[in-house]
Amino acid sequence: MAIADVKEYTHLSTEEVEQLGRELDAIRTEIEESRGAADAAYINKMIRIQRGLAFAGRVALFASHKKPAWAAGTAMLGAAKILENMEIGHNVMHGQWDWMNDPEIHSSNWEWDTAQPAEQWKHSHNYVHHQFTNVLGHDNDIGYGILRMAREQKWHPVNLGQPVYNALLAGLFQWGVALHDLDLEAIRKGKKDPKEMKRQLKQIVKKGRNQILKDYIVYPALSGKNWKTTLTANATANVTRNLWSYMIIFCGHFPDGALHFTEEEIEDETRAEWYLRQMLGSANFEGSRLTHVMAGSLGYQIEHHVFPDLPSNRYPEIAVKVRALCEKYDIPYTTGPLYRQYGQTLRTIMKLSLPNAMTSDDSPEPPSPSIDRGRKTDAERPTRRQETGAYMRKAAS
Repeated sequence: MAIADVKEYTHLSTEEVEQLGRELDAIRTEIEESRGAADAAYINKMIRIQRGLAFAGRVALFASHKKPAWAAGTAMLGAAKILENMEIGHNVMHGQWDWMNDPEIHSSNWEWDTAQPAEQWKHSHNYVHHQFTNVLGHDNDIGYGILRMAREQKWHPVNLGQPVYNALLAGLFQWGVALHDLDLEAIRKGKKDPKEMKRQLKQIVKKGRNQILKDYIVYPALSGKNWKTTLTANATANVTRNLWSYMIIFCGHFPDGALHFTEEEIEDETRAEWYLRQMLGSANFEGSRLTHVMAGSLGYQIEHHVFPDLPSNRYPEIAVKVRALCEKYDIPYTTGPLYRQYGQTLRTIMKLSLPNAMTSDDSPEPPSPSIDRGRKTDAERPTRRQETGAYMRKAAS
């Protein structure tokens, strides 16, 4: 269901929404003022573990002709890639650790181990997605440009192939993300600046080439006669990372209860209203501490969208406070087991491959009028919010 007026949907008065905003600001201030050595130790520990897993995995693959070594090396390498992308890279690039003033662990310097250039991720994710979360016509994370994820999006016969597109996106997720900020729909409609497109393509080709060289040429070559088994291990680790990342990210905004919004909702949106929209448009999942770490702490998606630049290791304690506020103001707090959240997401993908008339509507109210697919340009968007994380445009090298 797409909401045009969040306050009306939640039955909160303007003053109640602003009071909620003040209470969330107080949580932010409390965490910011208590950041310290324990938080710095956490991210440094994560980086040491990740690098240790990657090194051990590479060493094990030198004996990859033996099945136990192949299995162990692949598992450690896959875990290292997941940890680097999710708990480390994603959160570092949000500026969660910028307060440490460590040039190595800083949003302006981190380049992660995946095909999308960090600069482009910070624009498409930190700026577009986090500022305009689940806003139809603005947030291209709604289906990543290839899936119909809201009943308000116009149906087209091409949507019948969604089960196939979804499977391909899951298995090749890092490459789908690599093209995300390029905005293929804008290119198709002739709205993309040719110079910017050329600059971005140059970045993507360079980054993608380096990823291919590293995983499919250099490391297999270093394994000598075991190059084939090392190559398959690297491919397996990459696919494992892709599938896991895809599932975690899709579970954050598409289970039942995570709302979509219309452009009208963000007109003259206050900071408190932005907070409220993040809470209603996001979904958590339950799991062990290890599961949350491997998920980049995105099992706390609600807390992450309210406070994207606060350290991820603090999300468990923040979640207790945020959930209490949801109960206080009678706001939905969408959460559930990981399997259920993904099951609901997968059901939505399958249902929306068909015209609305052929499927039931799970939302309690009629959907808004259909809209064309696509998103606004940066020039058409409101001023960004600083807490969503820094991004910058760099000259092509």
